[in-house]
Amino acid sequence: QVQLVESGGGLVQAGDSLRLSCAASGRSFSTFSWSAMAWFRQAPGKEREFVAAINWSGANTYYADSVKGRFTISRDNVKNTVYLQMNSPKPEDTAVYYCAAGPQLSLNSMGYNYWGQGTQVTVSS
Repeated sequence: QVQLVESGGGLVQAGDSLRLSCAASGRSFSTFSWSAMAWFRQAPGKEREFVAAINWSGANTYYADSVKGRFTISRDNVKNTVYLQMNSPKPEDTAVYYCAAGPQLSLNSMGYNYWGQGTQVTVSS
């Protein structure tokens, strides 16, 4: 089992910056280095949607068109942590952000078998 714990959410003004972190731990945390990681988000009344993903080495990253050029996903396999740097956030980025881990990089939530509890991000205009 792998436990994922997100942090760094909160209230931010549009145009400011925010960095989310997701720390992995647990009996199988050593497999973190071999896991693809991703961020998804879910706004009230909407379905969960893909935000960004990164492969095990960090060499490959993918982004939703809505965040491309503003958000950056990265990982530190020594610290077992994945990050989401959110630059120039917009009010439409307001959502609960979830961290996920899976065996291979996917843009679909079904490709991930471990999930964090989520962290709320609210962007004010």
